[in-house]
Amino acid sequence: MESELFGYAPGAFTGASKNGKQGMFELAYKGTIFLDEIVEVPMVLQAKLLRVLQEREIQKVGGVAPQKVDVRIIAATNKNLEKMVENGAVRDDLFYCLNVIPLTIPPPT
Repeated sequence: MESELFGYAPGAFTGASKNGKQGMFELAYKGTIFLDEIVEVPMVLQAKLLRVLQEREIQKVGGVAPQKVDVRIIAATNKNLEKMVENGAVRDDLFYCLNVIPLTIPPPT
């Protein structure tokens, strides 16, 4: 998942392309990236997403230099995000960075 979002440097791991790969954040430059089921993201990756939100930069897998990105992020989940924060499944600092304009969409009746 990390290499899909952030890309990877040439030869970063066994089977990696010799040319490296752009990640979704690079491909979405000056656009919007949609992260569905944000609560399913592992804690280690949540920290890296927080860096994108705060510093506006990524570091490719196997890369050494950070790279600036300019993207809007929309995150979604069908779970109670505040309870997930209370239970420790979602970082509270990531929650507060993502919770800028919350939209609650009720289930269909």
